[in-house]
This record gives sequence, C-alpha cells and structure tokens, in this order.
Amino acid sequence: MNETKAELKFDPYNLIITGVGGQGNVTASRILGKMLSKKGYFVTIGETFGASQRGGSVMSHLRISAEETYSPIILRGQGHMVVAMEPTEAIRVLADYGNMEIKVICNTRPIHPMAVVAGEQTYPSPEDIEERVNDISGQSWFINATDEAMADMKNPVYGNIMLLGAVAATGELPIEKDDFEAVISATMPADKVSLNLKAYDRGLKMLDRG
Repeated sequence: MNETKAELKFDPYNLIITGVGGQGNVTASRILGKMLSKKGYFVTIGETFGASQRGGSVMSHLRISAEETYSPIILRGQGHMVVAMEPTEAIRVLADYGNMEIKVICNTRPIHPMAVVAGEQTYPSPEDIEERVNDISGQSWFINATDEAMADMKNPVYGNIMLLGAVAATGELPIEKDDFEAVISATMPADKVSLNLKAYDRGLKMLDRG
C-alpha cells in the first residue's frame, strides 16, 4: 500500500493543533487523523489539556507517517506545522516547537484569559502577535476563522473546520475535500454535513487571501 501514497514532505510529519477549551481543537485533530488514516497513513495523536473546561490550553500532537507508528510526543523544536485556534496559543506552542521552517495557520480572534479580563495583564496587539509568530516560524497565515464562521454559519464552532480547510490549502498534507466529506459523513448527523462542507470550502478560500 505504501507505494501508492502521496509523499509526505517530512516523515514523520509533526503537526500541532492548539487552542483553548471549547474551540473544537480535539474534534479537528481527530477529523484530520481519520482523513489521513483512511488513506493508509499511520497517525498518532497525543493530547494535553489544561483547565479545558475553563478556557485553558488544549494541544494535540499529530505525528503522520507513511511507514510506521511514532510516539505521540513531538520533540522540542521539531514541529512542521502549527494550527492555532487562538493567537497567543500560537506563540506559546512556537516557543517550544517552533523553528525557522515551521508553518503556522493562526486564527486571529482572541480569547482573553481571566487575568486580562480582570486588568491584571495586557493582551498583545495583533501586530505584536504577528511579529512574534513570524520571528519563530518560516511561513505564517493569519485568518479570522471565528468571525467568518459566525457570519456564514451563525456558529463560531465551525471555525475549527475552516482551519482544516486552510491546512488542505497549504498543500503540506495529502488531503482532499473528498477525504473530509467521507469522514464527516460517517461521523456526523446528515443535517450537519453540508454546513461542515461549506466551512471547509471557506477555509480553503480564506488561506488564499490570508
């Protein structure tokens, strides 16, 4: 089977999806993992949860290989892509896993922690966030998936699916819309499939203008 697979740019390919509790981080990582597994790739997912029910950090490590199963732990400085559902989470993850080749897709909608809401800390400006991300990555895209999801689907949760569409648009992984449709058709109610496909398509287009 291996000889029929598209070649990964790195093997294993180390991808991190990060966000805060309630953004659909875990759902996105599992959908992506199933898309790749159905194509014959070995996918290991490792998840870490902060105070996820209170908006704490949530991070999923995906290690993708055409040849074998790898440990779910990505080594420091060895990431190939970060998908951040919250801007400051991108900075936090890049501090540990970033390098000058890593690619970053970052949702621009902030979620302010309690310390910021209480006035004890200051949330960085969009310009500061972009500068810091660009300082520790090779290529980055900043897209407002949350607001697009609210405008198009009236529900911010579809922002995670838009980010998966953006991942596909980079060409970094051998995934297609048909792979996404197969997974969600098998795992979600029929009335949700069309909305998820719409969100995925929107993510594809957003990357082009991000």
